[in-house]
Order: sequence, then C-alpha cells, then structure tokens
Amino acid sequence: PPTFLPPQPAHTKETTIKLTLPYQTYSVSLTTTPCCLPNEEPVPLAFYVQESEIVACLQKTLAELALETERVVEIIYQPQAVFRVRAVTRCTSSLEGHSEAVISVAFSPTGKYLASGSGDTTVRFWDLNTETPHFTAKGHRHWVLIIAWSPDGRKLASGCKNGQIMLWDPSTGIQIGRILVGHSKWITSLCWEPLHLNPECRYLASSSKDGSVRIWDTVSGRCDKILTSHTQSVTCIRWGGDGLLYSSSQDRTIKAWRAQDGILCRTLQGHAHWVNTMALSTDYVPGALLLSTLAEIKQNALLRYNQIRGQGPERLVSGSDDFTLFLWLPAEDKKPLTRMTGHQALINQVVFSPDTRIIASASFDKSIKLWDGRTGKYLTSLRGHVSAVYQIAWSADSRLLVSGSSDSTLKVWDAKMQKLAIDLPGHADEVFAVDWSPDGQRVASGGKDKCLRM
Repeated sequence: PPTFLPPQPAHTKETTIKLTLPYQTYSVSLTTTPCCLPNEEPVPLAFYVQESEIVACLQKTLAELALETERVVEIIYQPQAVFRVRAVTRCTSSLEGHSEAVISVAFSPTGKYLASGSGDTTVRFWDLNTETPHFTAKGHRHWVLIIAWSPDGRKLASGCKNGQIMLWDPSTGIQIGRILVGHSKWITSLCWEPLHLNPECRYLASSSKDGSVRIWDTVSGRCDKILTSHTQSVTCIRWGGDGLLYSSSQDRTIKAWRAQDGILCRTLQGHAHWVNTMALSTDYVPGALLLSTLAEIKQNALLRYNQIRGQGPERLVSGSDDFTLFLWLPAEDKKPLTRMTGHQALINQVVFSPDTRIIASASFDKSIKLWDGRTGKYLTSLRGHVSAVYQIAWSADSRLLVSGSSDSTLKVWDAKMQKLAIDLPGHADEVFAVDWSPDGQRVASGGKDKCLRM
C-alpha cells in the first residue's frame, strides 16, 4: 500500500525495466536521484553489476557474468569527476639544461611549479607559462635521487646519494635553512606530514639505504626522531592521514610507526622478497588553497581528506620483487586484505587513482596492470611497451594514465576503455620519471637523455 512506502523526493524517479535476453529474463530496478540542479551539467556516472563495470552495454555484461535467469539484478552507480582531462597528444617543449640523467620530476600540489632532480647534482625549477628554465638550485654534491613537494607547495625537499637533504624555495630557487644531515647512505624516499595534521608543513620524513627512517623538523633544521627496526635498506615511506608512518624495506617487511612518538605499532609481513613500492588510498589529497589563516587551511584540508578517504579506513598497497602486490588495512590489521598476483617480473611502482577506485602497477614485465582499489580484484593488463615500465601517473579525473618506459616512449592509457589512447615517442633514451599536472594540462617526463619534455 502507498502508505507503507518511504516518502520519496519529488525529483526522485523509480523505474523497473524488464529486460529479456535469449532464454533469460531479468527484472532491473533502478532508483535514480539527479545529482545536480536542473540548469547544471549532469554528473557523469559509472554503472556496475557485481563489481563489473558496464562499459559497452548491459546485455554484454550480464552475459559475461552468466547470471541466473529470472532474478533481480542490482546495478550500482558511482559519480565520476565532473571535469574531464584530455589526453596529452604531443611534445610542446624539450627543456635542456641538465647535464646528466633526469631522475625525478614533480609538479607542485598547487600546479604552480615544476621541479626536476638530476644526476648532475642540481634541482631545477621550470616556468610553466613559457616552458623555460626558471631557477637552478645548486648545493648537493652527488646525484639528486628524490624530490618531494610540501603539501602547501611552498617548499621542495631533495635527497641525494650521499645522504643529505636540502629544502628549496620554488619562488626564488634559494635554499631554505640548513642542510639536513644524519643518514649515512643515500636517500631512498621523502614524504611530508599531511596538511590536515600540520598546516605549517613543518615535519618531513626520510628513508635511506642505511636502514633507518628519520623525521625532521624543517624549521629548526634538526632530526626529531630516528626510527630503527628494519634490518636492511628502507625503500619507501608514506605518511598516513591518521598519524601513522609506513616504511617498506628490503628485509621483506612493512612497518607502521606512530609518527608522534616514534613507537612501532605493527609489522606487516607476507612478501617473499624486497618490498619496492607503496601507495596509500589518500595519497592524492589536493594541495592547499589560498586561504588566509592556518586554521582555515587545516579545516579545508581535513574536509578534503575525509572526502577522499570515505567511510572506511585508509588502504595501503605494496609491490615487491616477488612479482606480487598486497592490499592492507594497516591501521587495523597486520594481515593483508588480499594478495594480488599476475605480474611476471618485479613491480617497480604502484599508485592509487585519485578517486581511489583503481590501483595501477608498473612492472619490469613491460605491462601495467589495473586492480580494484577496494578489493584488489584484477581488472586488466595494459600492454604496448616493449621494455620495462618505470613510472606511472594518473590524470586528476582518474580516467587516464601515463606511463614511462625504458623503451624511450611514454604512453597514455584510457583506464575506462582499458586501451592505449596516445603513443608519445620523443625521448632518445630510457624515461625514468613522469608526472601529470594537477590541472590536467601537462605531462612532464625526464630520463637518460638529460632532457625534460613537456
């Protein structure tokens, strides 16, 4: 009876469709609520049946799943990014200046700056409007292996092969404060404390081949904490939004530390070889907006962090030399959620899409694989490179993926259609580093040919 039905908004529409296929009949019930006002552009939606996305048509998806006849099919829809990033199609500039290989490339979180680190011991800042060199930051005495932007985009940290870390002002190219010295071997990874935990962007974590993790106070220029429990080189670190710091190592373990006091919370075990790479589902929280006070910056950052995180806990994915990935809920359990197999060689990098729905992994087996970001279920393999894939980067709308390879090419992939979109030759040698700007307008790449290409 109508009196027993829950009250429905006037703009909510309920539709029951009877779909008849050969030898099969389905009753499909859809309840749709417009996600916009009448005069606004509609929000694009993605539709799923039993975690399988309806890409071509509903009939084909139902046939592939071999569902039972005469049953109600639940179709789940999820909103996608309203904006759409276009695939980059050509090289607009070849930026020369580095005298050795370009090892790292990164756009600032605000999209205002681009930085690169090289084997020539320098960090360079580039003008994105004219695509020309802006500043050359000199101070390191060995290869610059890693660079990391602070969440507010106002500082860049760089680590080199002799274990030193330096901070730079991107607006002037001048070094900030003192050199951070303490590691006895080269720096393998850098990460900043999330913006919603500290809007001042004061603390920086570093890992090294010496097996230690250090937390630095970048204002005083001193080491705040030294975390020592790994027995071999630490390969990667990630700073979670709940205050936990995660470190992976060649000792085959991942450790979760409480960043506030340096206490080891748990050790995650499962990999049979070196753990090379990690990614958090909340890695892609957008950078700081131009707000007047630290309180406003913190409040805004917390709001965006909660939107990215969603209802469940942060997820961590790790990739290893054992050809496998593990999906973890590291704040709650030391046992993996699932083990992801399929790669035929070591995994070089793993990245969550900005909307956290897809995990992409790059491997020495020449392929990129896509996995479900919540369950770890295998989705597809992207093949086209003829040599090892070194790095990958997502577009801000989570629809496109760019990869750089030792075959000297970049390739842009359509993650939704699961196919190659654009082939980007141009480099004269291996491509070591790629990054996609937050505004979606540019991809930057660098490699063994000493050139930065836009």
